[in-house]
Amino acid sequence: MAQAEQQSINLPDLSLPQLQQVKTQLEEEIGYLTNSYAKLKKAQATFRECKNSVEALTPKAKDSVSLIPLTTSLYVPGKLSDIDRVIVDLGTGYYAEKSTKDAIKFYNEKCTYLQGSLDKLQTTVTGKQDNLQVVVDVMNYKISLQNKAAAAEK
Repeated sequence: MAQAEQQSINLPDLSLPQLQQVKTQLEEEIGYLTNSYAKLKKAQATFRECKNSVEALTPKAKDSVSLIPLTTSLYVPGKLSDIDRVIVDLGTGYYAEKSTKDAIKFYNEKCTYLQGSLDKLQTTVTGKQDNLQVVVDVMNYKISLQNKAAAAEK
């Protein structure tokens, strides 16, 4: 599998417009990664909520009536007849019947997997932010050199 190679750029050798392009690209990447992070956090919260719902199934819940989602905006009343088996959304329109124990395990595994992805993404975002700060520092240094040169000419 081919991996993207990182290029090493000597920032002081770049002109201010080139540095501005690098800065803009880093800002866009950080924005995209931050948005992805937020989406993963939301998915993780959804899995935790599902796990909590399954854990909340008690014998008192049997034969109780609740609203069942058919779509994101359409709910119908339904009766909970079996508290030992639940339907789990596996993703992309696939569902499976699982025991409550297996459903809780499934949701825990999903949360753990997402946490690993979130940790990697956070490391990447932090690295990009550090790179951005270096670019900004080099830009400020170059601007101060230009200002000093302009002042010396006067």
